[in-house]
Amino acid sequence: MPLLILIARIVEAALETVRTIYISKGHANLAAYIGIAKTGIWLLSTGIVITNLGDYGNLFAYLAGYGIGTLFGMQIENMISIGYVIVRLITPADPQPLITELSALGYGMTRIEGSGSFSNTVAIIFMIVPRKELGRLLGVLSTCHPDILYTVEDVRTIKEGAKIFHRDTRSRILGFFGL
Repeated sequence: MPLLILIARIVEAALETVRTIYISKGHANLAAYIGIAKTGIWLLSTGIVITNLGDYGNLFAYLAGYGIGTLFGMQIENMISIGYVIVRLITPADPQPLITELSALGYGMTRIEGSGSFSNTVAIIFMIVPRKELGRLLGVLSTCHPDILYTVEDVRTIKEGAKIFHRDTRSRILGFFGL
């Protein structure tokens, strides 16, 4: 029985983590379907534990499943990579070689000139990137441009049909599932 409870809680907590991500990204329908499955699993596993509170194996499996399931849910979310992020690059050097290199890789960007407290002028480059591309972009930055300061933030909403990444060929069906 503890093994069944452990597996149920791992699946339930993973689904809850993924459901929360879908809610934050605006995928309400998919989040609702996941919520139905998650709640069914929760009711069954919680019912077993509550009716047998004296069985510490069940209780431990219930608690451990929640923690392990949360970790699995986060891994699933990283694999799905739903949505977009905004990447800010800040450099005091001439940004043109960087812009040329990133453009050749398919990234769109906007350049703004600014000033910093440690440098008279800086270039600020804004990029909206599919999360699936973030690892590749950060890999290029860390290997070829390690001195560039960058920040990454999630984007909740983006204009439908916006051309932000010229290699973006996602289908509408896969988009519904956040893929």
